[in-house]
Amino acid sequence: QVQLVESGGGLVQPGGSLRLSCAASGSIFSINAMGWYRQAPGKQRELVAAITRGGTTNYADSVKGRFTISRDNRKNTVYLQMNSLKSEDTAVYYCNAEDVWYESSSYESGMAKYLEVWGQGTQVTVSS
Repeated sequence: QVQLVESGGGLVQPGGSLRLSCAASGSIFSINAMGWYRQAPGKQRELVAAITRGGTTNYADSVKGRFTISRDNRKNTVYLQMNSLKSEDTAVYYCNAEDVWYESSSYESGMAKYLEVWGQGTQVTVSS
């Protein structure tokens, strides 16, 4: 009933920029935190950046000063602006949403909550 759809990945040269978008669809009332994770081949998935509904942000040390996360609460969309990209940024980037309240006829309140929802991932490749 709730889906996250990412877009904006692709191939870019070192030093270049990309902007990722992730839109949540469904009958959503609110989303607490939204964020971006990435997973490179042979490595564990790691947090890149996160943002709360109120706008508080958190970044991995490796991307501080280069990446900027933002969100539009009215559109239930989160963005990741990536500048000065390096080869080590190459990975599949996943969108994540926490505490997603949505419309549900299964409950008397008419509401239900997903603790966590993940997108399908988008590939970012930084190479010359």
